[in-house]
Amino acid sequence: MCVIIPNLTRNIRPYAFIENVVTHKDFRGKGYATMCLDYARDIAVKNNCYKMMLLTGAKNEDTLNFYRNAGYNSTDKTAFIQWLEK
Repeated sequence: MCVIIPNLTRNIRPYAFIENVVTHKDFRGKGYATMCLDYARDIAVKNNCYKMMLLTGAKNEDTLNFYRNAGYNSTDKTAFIQWLEK
Protein backbone atom coordinates (compact mmCIF):
# COMPACT_ATOMS: atom_id res chain seq x y z
CA MET A 1 0.00 0.00 0.00
CA CYS A 2 1.33 3.43 -0.94
CA VAL A 3 -0.29 6.51 0.55
CA ILE A 4 0.64 10.07 -0.37
CA ILE A 5 0.50 12.24 2.75
CA PRO A 6 0.16 16.03 2.58
CA ASN A 7 2.81 17.88 4.52
CA LEU A 8 3.34 21.41 5.82
CA THR A 9 7.14 21.29 5.78
CA ARG A 10 9.67 20.87 2.97
CA ASN A 11 8.01 23.59 0.88
CA ILE A 12 4.65 21.88 1.41
CA ARG A 13 5.81 18.77 -0.46
CA PRO A 14 4.07 15.52 0.46
CA TYR A 15 5.70 12.24 1.32
CA ALA A 16 4.85 8.65 0.49
CA PHE A 17 4.13 6.04 3.14
CA ILE A 18 4.54 2.34 2.31
CA GLU A 19 3.06 -0.45 4.42
CA ASN A 20 1.73 -3.99 4.04
CA VAL A 21 4.23 -5.22 1.48
CA VAL A 22 3.26 -8.89 1.41
CA THR A 23 4.28 -11.58 -1.04
CA HIS A 24 2.86 -15.10 -0.88
CA LYS A 25 5.66 -17.55 -0.06
CA ASP A 26 5.26 -19.34 -3.41
CA PHE A 27 6.06 -16.12 -5.27
CA ARG A 28 8.97 -14.78 -3.21
CA GLY A 29 12.30 -14.26 -4.88
CA LYS A 30 10.77 -13.55 -8.29
CA GLY A 31 11.05 -9.76 -8.13
CA TYR A 32 7.37 -8.96 -7.60
CA ALA A 33 7.85 -7.02 -4.36
CA THR A 34 10.73 -5.09 -5.90
CA MET A 35 8.49 -4.17 -8.84
CA CYS A 36 5.80 -2.99 -6.41
CA LEU A 37 8.29 -0.84 -4.51
CA ASP A 38 9.60 0.58 -7.79
CA TYR A 39 6.02 1.39 -8.83
CA ALA A 40 5.43 3.08 -5.46
CA ARG A 41 8.58 5.16 -6.06
CA ASP A 42 7.18 6.20 -9.45
CA ILE A 43 3.94 7.27 -7.74
CA ALA A 44 5.91 9.26 -5.16
CA VAL A 45 7.99 11.01 -7.82
CA LYS A 46 4.89 11.88 -9.87
CA ASN A 47 3.35 13.39 -6.73
CA ASN A 48 6.46 15.48 -5.99
CA CYS A 49 7.15 13.65 -2.72
CA TYR A 50 10.35 14.54 -0.94
CA LYS A 51 10.73 11.12 0.75
CA MET A 52 9.30 7.66 1.08
CA MET A 53 8.81 5.98 4.42
CA LEU A 54 8.27 2.26 4.89
CA LEU A 55 6.95 0.64 8.04
CA THR A 56 7.30 -3.09 8.66
CA GLY A 57 6.64 -5.38 11.56
CA ALA A 58 9.09 -7.92 10.14
CA LYS A 59 11.96 -9.06 12.32
CA ASN A 60 13.40 -11.58 9.85
CA GLU A 61 16.83 -10.38 8.76
CA ASP A 62 16.25 -11.50 5.15
CA THR A 63 13.16 -9.29 4.96
CA LEU A 64 14.97 -6.35 6.54
CA ASN A 65 17.86 -6.80 4.11
CA PHE A 66 15.38 -6.82 1.24
CA TYR A 67 14.20 -3.35 2.29
CA ARG A 68 17.77 -2.15 2.78
CA ASN A 69 18.71 -3.41 -0.68
CA ALA A 70 15.67 -1.56 -2.05
CA GLY A 71 17.16 1.70 -0.74
CA TYR A 72 15.43 2.08 2.62
CA ASN A 73 17.26 2.55 5.91
CA SER A 74 16.25 2.17 9.53
CA THR A 75 18.59 4.78 10.97
CA ASP A 76 17.00 8.12 10.01
CA LYS A 77 13.67 7.82 11.85
CA THR A 78 12.20 6.03 14.86
CA ALA A 79 8.64 4.75 14.65
CA PHE A 80 6.30 4.59 17.61
CA ILE A 81 2.90 2.92 17.41
CA GLN A 82 -0.08 3.25 19.69
CA TRP A 83 -2.69 0.59 19.02
CA LEU A 84 -6.29 1.74 19.41
CA GLU A 85 -8.80 -0.77 20.72
CA LYS A 86 -12.39 -0.89 19.57
